[in-house]
Amino acid sequence: MPNHMVPGSDRPPIPGAQNPRPLVPSETITVTVRLRPASPDKADRIYKRGPRRRGAKPLSRAALAAIVSASPADAQAVEAFAHTSGLTVVQVDLARRTVVLSGSAPAVQKAFGVTLQCVTTSQGDFRQRTGSVVVPTNLADVVTGVFGLDNRPQARTHFRIRRQPAATPAVSYSAPKLGGVYQFPSGATGAGQCIGLIELGGGYQASDLQSYFNGLSIAEPTVVPVGVDGGANSPTGDANGPDGEVMLDIEVAGALAPAATIAVYFAPNTDQGFLDAVTTAVHDTTHTPTVISISWGGPESTWTAQAQQAMDEAFAEAVAIGVSVCVAAGDSGATDGVTDGALHVDFPASSPNAIGCGGTSLVVSNGSPAETVWNDLASDEGATGGGFSTTFPTPSWQSKATASFKHTGRGVPDVSADADPETGYNVVVDGSSFVLGGTSAVAPLWAALIACCQQASGQHLTDLVSRLYSANGGFRDITQGGNGGYNAGAGWDPCTGLGVPVGSTLLSAVWGSGTAGSPPGAAGS
Repeated sequence: MPNHMVPGSDRPPIPGAQNPRPLVPSETITVTVRLRPASPDKADRIYKRGPRRRGAKPLSRAALAAIVSASPADAQAVEAFAHTSGLTVVQVDLARRTVVLSGSAPAVQKAFGVTLQCVTTSQGDFRQRTGSVVVPTNLADVVTGVFGLDNRPQARTHFRIRRQPAATPAVSYSAPKLGGVYQFPSGATGAGQCIGLIELGGGYQASDLQSYFNGLSIAEPTVVPVGVDGGANSPTGDANGPDGEVMLDIEVAGALAPAATIAVYFAPNTDQGFLDAVTTAVHDTTHTPTVISISWGGPESTWTAQAQQAMDEAFAEAVAIGVSVCVAAGDSGATDGVTDGALHVDFPASSPNAIGCGGTSLVVSNGSPAETVWNDLASDEGATGGGFSTTFPTPSWQSKATASFKHTGRGVPDVSADADPETGYNVVVDGSSFVLGGTSAVAPLWAALIACCQQASGQHLTDLVSRLYSANGGFRDITQGGNGGYNAGAGWDPCTGLGVPVGSTLLSAVWGSGTAGSPPGAAGS
C-alpha cells in the first residue's frame, strides 16, 4: 500500500468550486512523475548555486543531461510500480527526469492514495484533489513530484486589451518603434537565435502573422509549433482569450528579432502542462531555444511547493546552458489579485532563476520617452506586479539592491518596459487589429533584446541576471508612480526593478564583445 507522502504535494480545494462529484470510472488520467537526479551532489551545483560564476561557459544540453538526469534504475522502479498498479507507462525521459503514466480514474486514485472529484467553477468543470499525494515507501526518495492528478487552471495570461473607448490621452506603438525607444542594438536581428515561447492554450493563424508583418514591412519570422502533453496550435477565435496572448508574444518577439526562429511550446493550462512545456523547451535538442519567454503565471499562494521547486529547477537548468528565462510579473498590482489583504508576487516570475519583467506607462514626446510605473488600478485596467517572494529568499546578487526595503524575500521584478494598454502595442489577433498591454508584452520584448545581444556579442551568459544588477549603465531608471503596495524610487524598486533597457549600452555593459560563450546546445561542456 502507498504510505509515503510526497513532500510539497499538499493542495487545497479550488476556491469557489461547486457540485463536487465522483469521476466517471472510465476517465483516463495521465500523470507526470518527476524523479530525483541520479547524482544529487552534482545536480545541486546547478540548482543551489544560482547564476554561475562570472565568465563560466554554458554547458551543452548533453552535458547538462549528464549532470541532472534521473537514473535508469529509478525509472525502472517507477515503471514496476505502474505495472503492479494497473497503469501504463507512456514515456520515460531521463534528461527531463520524468516518467509519464496513464490509467483509469479508479486505478490512478488507488495508486497515488488520492480521492479525485469533478467540480464546477466559473471557468468550467475540472478535476480536483485535496491533501497530499502518496507513493510506496520504496519510492520515497525517488519521486520528487506528481503532476496531473488535478487539472485545474494553474496560470492566467498577463495581457490587457485596451478598453473601448480608450482613455485620453491614449497612444500606441508598433514593436519596432519600441525597439527604437529602448535602443535595441543597431543591425542586430536575432539571427542564429531561437526564442522559445511557453503558451498554455490558444493559437495563431498564419494569415494574421502575414498581415501583421507585411504591415510592418518586416519579413515574416519562422514560427514552429511544438505540442506538449496533447497541446497544439489551436486558435479559439477569441482575442480576449489565450489567442491574444499567443499573438502578442509572437508578434512582439518576431518584430524585434525578426531573424530569430520562434518555437512555440503549446501545453494544457495545468501545473503538469506548464512544467512539462518548460522542461521540454530547456532540453529541446531539435529547436534549441537560446532564450525563453513566459507570459503566464499566478500568485505564489496558488502553487504547490513541489511545482515551484520543479519549475525553479528547470529554470536553473536553463541558466546553466546560457538560456535566460524572461517571465511577466503580473498585471494585478502588488496584491497580484489576491483578496486576503496581503501583498503577493506572481510565480514563476519570483523564481530566482528567472528574469522578472514589470511594466511602465510610456509617452514619447518630441522623440524623448517619459515613463512612470504602470498603474491603472483605479479604472480597473491593471497595474504591474511587484513585491517580495514568500517562497524564495533574496538571492546574493540582489541583496544590495533590495537592502533598503528590509525584506528577506526575492524581489520582483528585475527589469521592465512599456505595459500600459493605454500606451500599448499594436497587434493583429484573429483577423482584427487591437492595442494590447500588460506585462505579457514585456517578457517577449526582453527575450528579443537578449536574443539580439547574444547575436551581436556571440555570447550566451550563464550569469546574465547577476550581471544586470552589477552593470554600469544600460538602464533608464523609473522613479515615478507605484503599484498599489510599493512606490518607485531611485535605483531598484519592487515596481519596475532596475528600470527599462537602453539596449546599445546594455550590450556593452553586460555582454561586452567577443565570442566567449558557445551557443546553448552546442557540443562540448
